[in-house]
Amino acid sequence: MPLTYRPRYSVSNIRIRSASKAAVAPSHSARAPLALVRLYAANASTSTLTERPLLGRPSNNLKMGILGLPNTGKSSFFNALTDSAVPAENFPFCTISPSEARVAVPDERFDWLVALWKPASVVPAYLTVIDIAGLVRGAAEGEGLGNAFLSNISSVDALFHLCRGFSSSDIIHVEGRVDPVADLQILHEELRLKDADMLKRLVEVKRKDAGRVGKGGAVDQRKREEYEAVLKIHDWVVDAGKEARYGTWTAEEIEVLNGLHLLTAKPVVYLCNIAEQEYVLNTCIWRAKLQSHIDEHHPGDILIQYSGELESALAALESDEERKLHLETLAEIYETDNIPESALTKIILAGYEALRLSYFFTGGEDEVRAWTIRSGTKAPQAAGVIHSDFEKTFAMAEVIRFDDLRAFGSEDAVKMAGKAVQKGRDYVVEGGDIIHFKVGQLAKKR
Repeated sequence: MPLTYRPRYSVSNIRIRSASKAAVAPSHSARAPLALVRLYAANASTSTLTERPLLGRPSNNLKMGILGLPNTGKSSFFNALTDSAVPAENFPFCTISPSEARVAVPDERFDWLVALWKPASVVPAYLTVIDIAGLVRGAAEGEGLGNAFLSNISSVDALFHLCRGFSSSDIIHVEGRVDPVADLQILHEELRLKDADMLKRLVEVKRKDAGRVGKGGAVDQRKREEYEAVLKIHDWVVDAGKEARYGTWTAEEIEVLNGLHLLTAKPVVYLCNIAEQEYVLNTCIWRAKLQSHIDEHHPGDILIQYSGELESALAALESDEERKLHLETLAEIYETDNIPESALTKIILAGYEALRLSYFFTGGEDEVRAWTIRSGTKAPQAAGVIHSDFEKTFAMAEVIRFDDLRAFGSEDAVKMAGKAVQKGRDYVVEGGDIIHFKVGQLAKKR
């Protein structure tokens, strides 16, 4: 007899901080759902979207790193994003060890489910974010903190490339000028040079391994194929000067590529930190130049403008009412009818999308929870996220679309309308699905 999984206990006792720093579930009301991650407001821009192969670790426990030159506002952005207290002094390398935090992913659907079931436990989806020390020109050759923080970049799965679009005589720019396009060029080139250095050495090792093989056999064939894959990647990154994520790779080459953990294989979201006034009035002088550069060299990547000054001010306030009043006051000060909004929701969702993450919901009176999966995950593997035994004993998934639940108001009403569907092993879970898994029992060991 199959067993039906419904959340009857709190899987995690994670305490979730709200804006007021109390240990209660955060409110994400009136925020864009994950499905709308690419539909940004006026201060976010996207290039023509391009589907790329899924590179990187086959995991749902992935991390975003914040990367930028010193004094571009990385740590202040991290502090505002995570409500933490990383030092943000005005000198290079104040962030020497990466700081890590988890940020709740805003989703109005999750809020609606919490309001419907009023559960004892609430666990939203999270984005893990790491603040990495400032990168400088020559880092690939050991300048600045050199290899110490380049290894930290290797540990994350995607990057926020943060560039500086504001001028300030009080905050030193390590290059002695403000040019966000040049900042991005330095970031990309230093990562490529580091990859190139590793690939030059690796291709020689693989060449020797391939040269020592015998006349046949599966092991010999694998060594030759691995060498050919590494050589192709080497030629693309080293000789052609391109980033690994833009190459055209076979499934076998992707398997080799993922094992190399190349810095240029990581997805990127571009952030430009601009002055408060330019953000409120949407008058950034760098926007068009930045977007043109991204469209030409990094098509499909997302650019989001934000103001570190504004976000830091909002983070220091205790309540939604205070933040709302602050934003309205800024509109009055700068004489505009358009009341600005925080860009953090857009940034969090863009990071989640860059990692190709998604989530489904389980819910009831005991718990409402968002379970993180990689996009394209099938039902048995999604069940395995809840418990590894559920993947092994998967029987079926009872799926309710969120829109159907909201339209009919209850699970019973959805079922009466015939909208609850049973799915098998080949079902690809969609973001926002509400799922009850039915599982069997593991065979007893003799």
